Order: sequence, then C-alpha cells, then structure tokens
Amino acid sequence: MRRREFIAGVAGAVAIPRVARSQQADRMRRIGMLLPAASDDPEFQARVGAFLQELQRSGWTIGRNVQIDIRWATANTADIRKHATELAALAPDVIVAHGSSAVAPLQQATRTVPIVFPVAGDPVSAGFVDSLARPGGNITGFMTIEYSMSGKWLELLKEIMPSTTRVAVLRDPTQGSGTSQLAVVQAMAPSLRIEVTPINMRNASEFERSLIAFARIPNSGLIVASGSGVLRHRDLIIGLAARHKLPAIYSQRLFVTAGGLISYGSDQLYQYRRAADYVDRILKGEKPADLPVQAPTKYDLVINLKTSKALGLTVPPTLLARADEVIE
Repeated sequence: MRRREFIAGVAGAVAIPRVARSQQADRMRRIGMLLPAASDDPEFQARVGAFLQELQRSGWTIGRNVQIDIRWATANTADIRKHATELAALAPDVIVAHGSSAVAPLQQATRTVPIVFPVAGDPVSAGFVDSLARPGGNITGFMTIEYSMSGKWLELLKEIMPSTTRVAVLRDPTQGSGTSQLAVVQAMAPSLRIEVTPINMRNASEFERSLIAFARIPNSGLIVASGSGVLRHRDLIIGLAARHKLPAIYSQRLFVTAGGLISYGSDQLYQYRRAADYVDRILKGEKPADLPVQAPTKYDLVINLKTSKALGLTVPPTLLARADEVIE
C-alpha cells in the first residue's frame, strides 16, 4: 500500500511541472541573436541552423510559440554596439550573443535580459560572470577553449612541419584569453625546442609588418590564438600566411575552409546546439545565474590538403587519420 501511494505521489509530482511547462511553451516568446558576421556568412548560417534545429527538438517552433530576431552586425565594432543597444531595448526573453565582441556591449546595455553566449574565450577575466560555476548575473554560456588545449596547437604544428624551430603567436593583448593561451604555448615550447614570439594585434598594419618580418627566417610557424580580432582580420591573416609560406594553425574550422592550413578547436555547431539547451531552460524558468559556464566537450581537427601542398608540406598519414575533416 505504501509503495502504491509513493508511486502515485511521484506521478503527480512529475505531471504538474509537465503541464506548467506545456502552458509556458504555448506563449509566444522572443529570442534575440547578436552575431558579429554578415548575413551571407556560410559558417554562421550553419551555426544558426544548428541552434534553431535544437530549439525545435525542445518544442519551440518559429511563429507558433517563439519569435527570433537576428541582428547580423558584421565585425564592425560600432555596428555591434548599435545592434546590441537596439536588441536590449526590445527586452526579449533571452539574447544569444556570439563572442566577447557581442557580449560586452550587451552587458553595458542591459543587466536584466538573460544573455547566452555559445562562444566566448575567458568570460571570468572579461567580467561577464563572477565564476564559471556560479555566473551570478544575467549572462552564461559556453567557452571555446580550455587553456591547457593551447599546447596542442604547438604539438600539431610541430607534427605537420617537424623542422619548426620558431613559432609566432598572434593574439589580441586586450583579451585575457589571448594572454592565457600564449602562456600555455610558452610553457610547452622548451620541451619541443621551439622559440616563441608573441605578435600583438593592436592594428592591422602593425601585426602585418611584424608577421612579414618574422616569416623571413626559415623553419617558422604561426599560431593564431582565438579572439574577435583574428576573426575580423582572418582574410588578411590567411593571405599573409600563404604569401610568405608560413604554416599556420587556427582555433576555428572557418579559417581552414577559407584557405588556412590546419585548425584544432571546439566544434562550434555543437556549441550552438548546447546554447539552444540553455535558452530552452531559461525560457522555461531557469536563471542564467544558476546555469554554470561550461567548457568545450568536443574538439575538431581540420586539415586543408591543398594548402599543405602549396606550402610544400606532406601531412603525416597518422595526422590525416586523426582528422575530423580533410579539405582537398
């Protein structure tokens, strides 16, 4: 008798929240998205598609119970700030913001609208959250990198070009993530007998001059640390690496599809799917302050064979076998 009463009680406890969630989901909700890209950017289109697909799996259908307001802000800082202010003024139920360049102006515009980032470097040092475990405010999301992984870039570069003795690390000195990634690379370099040279990205002409000078010495390679600055100048960086025969490794697949040599980093389609789960939970009543910032759980290795041939490099079969994607 007690067992039956217990089961009935559990069933009742489960049934009530389901009804509440169903009623909650039937109300029209509004999601804003702030993306530092052009609307025809195929990589970001795929990310948005993954996000919407995952939302639909959670029961959210555009036009029935949710409305999506996407702002394609390009990489222009002034445009990102403008769209951030406009989105915050609309007071949607939640805003999805890609990277620090989008989250920072949104944080200035609102301290109440929930914000979820599918991608961010170091949200603690940027001041977006109090801690990873307890964000504490209106912002949470997913990191692009665990800093220990930065050493993997150096290992992969050495593997694809064993003669490497010098590596430049291109990073944005204004972002804590770039500094932390550089520190990990510098710590690992002696074990691989590699000299590390940091190159700061304060402006395009400065880092272009530094990179050209660095590339003049043989057996040199390039690590492009993650950050909004490198995304903004990705065509220039890829072009310089190709022109000066500089093997380079990047943190995102989009660099390799655009002609870069190799990338190793978090699967950002998967990051957007995970962000959709957080958005779903927020729309159903949870608070960003209670949702911990999570580290990546899935990394992709992408290699461009056409670029390797242009650089005169032969990719080791063992490295090709480990690749998640090979572009020919």
